[in-house]
Amino acid sequence: MSTITASICILSGNKNPIKTLNLSPSNSISISISNSNSVRSWSSHVIKTSSSNSNRLSFICKSASTIPVVSSKNYEFSDGSSEVELRLQLGAQDIQSYRDISVDANDNSLKIKIQRYGSLITLIETDRLFEKIKPAETIWYIDDDQLVVNLKKQDPDLKWPDIVESWDSLTVGSLQLLQGTAIFIVGDSTEINETVAREIAVGIGYTPLTTKELLETYAKQTIDSWVLTEGSDSVAEAESAILESLSSHVRAVVATLGGQQGAARRADRWQHLYAGFTVWLSQTEATDEDSAKEEARRHIQDARLGYSKADVVVKLQGWDSDQTKSVAQASLRAIKQLVLSDKNLPGKKRLYVRLGCRGDWPNIKPPGWAPSAGDDATLS
Repeated sequence: MSTITASICILSGNKNPIKTLNLSPSNSISISISNSNSVRSWSSHVIKTSSSNSNRLSFICKSASTIPVVSSKNYEFSDGSSEVELRLQLGAQDIQSYRDISVDANDNSLKIKIQRYGSLITLIETDRLFEKIKPAETIWYIDDDQLVVNLKKQDPDLKWPDIVESWDSLTVGSLQLLQGTAIFIVGDSTEINETVAREIAVGIGYTPLTTKELLETYAKQTIDSWVLTEGSDSVAEAESAILESLSSHVRAVVATLGGQQGAARRADRWQHLYAGFTVWLSQTEATDEDSAKEEARRHIQDARLGYSKADVVVKLQGWDSDQTKSVAQASLRAIKQLVLSDKNLPGKKRLYVRLGCRGDWPNIKPPGWAPSAGDDATLS
């Protein structure tokens, strides 16, 4: 049996704080709801367990994070492999003693405040450090006019581009994790798929590709007219052929077709999508936690819906193009957590491609195996 950890994650695109709900038990999904009426966000981990006879998903809540607050950019940051160092300027703060400084570090959060003239001033406050730390090993001291904070990383092999997880740090940090592996964006809206795929591609320096554009160039007609003349099955079959040709591409973000004509919606068309990391942009009309949980359960139980095979799911309530970067950031954040849960995944994706994308994901069979040969052997 092979186990893959996937993520569901979306960050709020507004500046309002996010109401965080308590952790849920396994086999459930928890929701974080923004104070804005226009954006609601869901954030969870999905444990996807696949074997030759089953495809079971369960949910474990992982709450959404509040937006980092940094009083100024007047700090220096460096990554020293096993630890990261943060230096904040204190020159104008008139610190009288160490008791005037408060450094509160937890797994994913950091709060630094100083006491000045009877008031507390926040220098930095975030519950979205780039990755987890060992809070018990936090060291801080004053060096001339700088406050120096040393944080021990839980994962010494992960290079931190910055102290906080932001769009800029995620786009830089994702490159070391993806190792060139392509990303496929799936979902019922071709427009949203293309918009988010382009944002991600530009951010991480990948090539943006759209199957719609490739198909229309090939057929010399629009997708709509193609569906009218030949039907959605014909378009889905053609997109499958396009995906086959793109499966060997590296450093690409591919936006796929949405709707009935999209290959990704069909469970039997995922053979070549497994070649990269797949992100499902899932639109929802759920207005509360219970209805969203029920919707998620229905989607998981309905194995006929191809999207349920995605590595990453990003839940959207409504759509506004102004939220593109927030959705793209949520997608990269979820992929990051996915890869950190199993650092062999990029290599396993490459192996899957080298063996010919035979549809045996994630239980990759030895060379020479064919679907008709059965499931007797599996590569670890």
